[in-house]
Amino acid sequence: MAVALVAIGPKDLPVAIRTVTSLIKKARGMAAEFQGHVDEMMREANLADVKGELSRLRNFDFKSAAEQTVDPDGTLRGELAKATGDVAAPAYVPPAPVVEETPESPAFIPPDAARKKPVPAFIPPGTKRWGY
Repeated sequence: MAVALVAIGPKDLPVAIRTVTSLIKKARGMAAEFQGHVDEMMREANLADVKGELSRLRNFDFKSAAEQTVDPDGTLRGELAKATGDVAAPAYVPPAPVVEETPESPAFIPPDAARKKPVPAFIPPGTKRWGY
């Protein structure tokens, strides 16, 4: 990235502004001319038809096309309607509740029995674990 500092004196400022605006006008004119040429080429190439085809593809209904391909005369749909109409749908039966037996345990555990034994502050090297 480059940064340039241009100092223009008060006498040259109106000339610089005119030059910049004329360059902007020329650039806009060239862009409009280019856009006109592109539009003319689109008309010549008949790209409007391509645009219509793309929009038709965007709005494509896959479900109806698949049904038309698989069952064009509707006989399969009619047979399925007959088969499902005669058979009653099974009613929903909720699953049976799960009953778990709790293991035998005392009704109350004293807090002293539930606590772990305290770990000593210093465990000598080579000693086995201290019951925890």
